[in-house]
Amino acid sequence: MTAFYALIRKDLILFLSDRRALVMTLVLPIVIAAFFGSLFRGSAKTSAIEVALVQQDTSEIGNKIAAGLKADPNLHITAMAMADAEKAVRKGDQKVAIVLPAGFGEAAGAALFGNSRKPGIPLLYDPSQPAVLGMVKGMLTQQVMSVVSAEMFGGKMGQEITARSMQQLDEQAKTDPDSKVIRDMLASVQKYQALPARDGAAAGPSKGMTMPFTTLDRQLSSGIAEQGYNAYAHAFAGMGVQFILFMGIDMGIGILLAQRSGVWNRLLAAPVGLAQVLLARAASGAIIAFALLCIVFTVAVFVFGVHIASLPGFLGMALCFGVLTACLGLLIAAFGKTPEAARRIAMFAILIMVMLGGAWMPSFLFPAWMQQLTLAVPTRWAIDGLDAVTWRGLDAMAVLPAMGVLAGFSLLFALLAVWKFKRS
Repeated sequence: MTAFYALIRKDLILFLSDRRALVMTLVLPIVIAAFFGSLFRGSAKTSAIEVALVQQDTSEIGNKIAAGLKADPNLHITAMAMADAEKAVRKGDQKVAIVLPAGFGEAAGAALFGNSRKPGIPLLYDPSQPAVLGMVKGMLTQQVMSVVSAEMFGGKMGQEITARSMQQLDEQAKTDPDSKVIRDMLASVQKYQALPARDGAAAGPSKGMTMPFTTLDRQLSSGIAEQGYNAYAHAFAGMGVQFILFMGIDMGIGILLAQRSGVWNRLLAAPVGLAQVLLARAASGAIIAFALLCIVFTVAVFVFGVHIASLPGFLGMALCFGVLTACLGLLIAAFGKTPEAARRIAMFAILIMVMLGGAWMPSFLFPAWMQQLTLAVPTRWAIDGLDAVTWRGLDAMAVLPAMGVLAGFSLLFALLAVWKFKRS
């Protein structure tokens, strides 16, 4: 056992002696995690959506719709000409452009109760912003319904449109009995429009139809974590996993370099077996990875306010991930032919793993089929487990499946590495 501990001590001393590499291994994940966390963190005041407005309808309805859109705190409206709006959307300066065509107000009022053709509102949008398009459509629908219905029930243009629609329906009723029912309804609307003003107020309603409900948003989280989704917690989990796996690549490349220089053969010529050497290298790698992840999250807790809901759960996840990193390093060394080729292949493989694991973007934002596919990737379990014991507020029992999966992958990598080393 003395030789085993000596091998571990040697690896730790070599790692700590390279101060520049040590600092970069710690600083890079912290800096990048802080950047992504600040980029995606939620706040009480969300950024307004940049929207261009091309107002070709200058009627009273058109002006009121434009005013309502400009007053919406979720939108930042910029009035533009058609050509300028198209150019701004193409360049990405504006996410959506709303075009209120000429005559829209009158056409929309006529279509509200009658059989007139519904007018269209062209929406020009950045193809990279389909979700934003849906949000703008919802807010536009609310404004148009409110303004058009208010004008139809109480505005001067509404009275004129109602009178014209009733004349048209009188003609249609001769051949279409259903038109008489609509005509009678409009007659009631016309009577309502003619109501006298009360107490100095304008006749008819001051507002049109609005959404008949509102939502009461309440953020839920488990355990004692009350801040909900914490972008910093997820960013530190993702970047910590990514850069510590890069350290695992360096561990595997170190073995290949030792084989090239002959140090590996001299080490095996000493009174220690291959299994003991590999186990010592895996143990030192796991200790380094575990310590790095703990240091990264210590900074996250004290500097960025990340909350660790379950310390035992976090330590268990950090230990399992450290073992996984070490076994992955052994696998790279076992199957790598040259240090240069092994580094390129391993770097590509790990970038794919961290991408699919949700290191760059939370996995719950993936399509459903991809979420199922990524369950076969160990980084998905590592990041989800770290998320669980931080912003999700779950306890150690909740991450036992993730720890078990990481342990299973570690065992698989270790067995494959030992088998390959023995064959070599």
